[in-house]
Amino acid sequence: MTSAIKLRMGGFAIAITVVTLMIGWGAFSTWRQVERLSEKFTRVQIESFQTADQFRANLQELDSMLFQSQVNRRPPDWDLFFREVKKLDKWIDDQRPILTTPQEKQVLDQINSAYDDYQTAANNLKEVESSRDEDAVHSGFQKLENESRRLLAIGYRLVDAHRDSLTQFLMESRRSLVFLRTLMLGALVALVALGTLLSVFVYRDMIQPLRMQLVETHAILERHEKLASLGVLAAGVAHEIRNPLTAIKARLFMQQKQLKPGTSEYKDATVIGDEINRLENIVKEVLQFANPADPKLETVPADAPLQEARELLKPQLDRNGIELEIDGTAQSGVRIDPQQIKQVLINLIQNAAESIEKNGRIVLRALTRQQNLNGHPQPVVLLEVSDSGKGMTPEVQRRLFDPFFSTKESGTGLGLAIAARIVEKHKGALEFQTRPGVGTTFRIILPAVREDVV
Repeated sequence: MTSAIKLRMGGFAIAITVVTLMIGWGAFSTWRQVERLSEKFTRVQIESFQTADQFRANLQELDSMLFQSQVNRRPPDWDLFFREVKKLDKWIDDQRPILTTPQEKQVLDQINSAYDDYQTAANNLKEVESSRDEDAVHSGFQKLENESRRLLAIGYRLVDAHRDSLTQFLMESRRSLVFLRTLMLGALVALVALGTLLSVFVYRDMIQPLRMQLVETHAILERHEKLASLGVLAAGVAHEIRNPLTAIKARLFMQQKQLKPGTSEYKDATVIGDEINRLENIVKEVLQFANPADPKLETVPADAPLQEARELLKPQLDRNGIELEIDGTAQSGVRIDPQQIKQVLINLIQNAAESIEKNGRIVLRALTRQQNLNGHPQPVVLLEVSDSGKGMTPEVQRRLFDPFFSTKESGTGLGLAIAARIVEKHKGALEFQTRPGVGTTFRIILPAVREDVV
């Protein structure tokens, strides 16, 4: 597993963990909010509203006791009344911790202040009652009754404050629940999206490449087996052909010495000799394909083989109106057998020139990049040969590296097969891109060497 894939997997794991924690936190917060809401409802409905109702009930009971004391005019009644007054005063002080909002406590402070006025009016009424002044008693009773109505009115405001507190709490709770619901839905959507992306990522970057690599490896193994079998056969046939050719060439040389130059027999012997030489070249190529020589590696600048191939072939291509140029050089080195890689480049350049025929352009490039080679990413050097020729059809592309397949009438079909074998001996790869009517680019991919080693 590459570091990039590990980094992505780690990122996905962290993201999924964060989203899962968000969902868990949202669920816990929702549960706490619902629990708080339930508790608040109980306290507001049972305690807060009960506070207002009980205060009004106690106040009405005090008014009833006061009326009774006025009717009976007995001192024990007054004593009972004032005992209840003190109890209610203490009860009012005890309600403050129960109330939860500043509005409720403010109303309770108003009740507390008004109740002090109520007690003062009650004490004044008791004092004037002993004087037997009926007008003063009536005036004191009227004032106490006004204070009682004032307290009852404030008690209703306490109910309103309770209701406002409940409404405010419900609105805040609703906003919190809506936020938490949105958060949980968003987190669930994010979790599903992350799961989908993870599935796509695992398939695209892990499963699919492994499948492609397995298919490619299987195809490469099959091709290598076929090439190995074909190489053994070709080597055997080439050896069997070489000995008779040597004998025929020797006898022809002896016969040609006895012929007079310019005669038809001499010309026939010359044609036979040329064909024997062509057969020898074919045998040589077959043997090279069957058993290519091991490369004698040395470290050279990446563009060195391009420069040598250009100097060798440029005069010949200029005569056909074909430009051969080098476009860009890589500041890196490669370990190669210079003669073998030059042979590959010459073959590719000649194929490009034959594709162009006349009046075209061939561009040589040396590039560096990071890409997969031999199953793992590494720095590589690309030696490219791009032409402006007619490109290749899909049928030709499928058989391009097959031995003995050629689009030329006199070709052996071994040039690209030998080039591919040479590049493989260098632990590299030979690839191509082509578009019919546009041109073709062949690319030799080789492991790069650090600059300080060049």
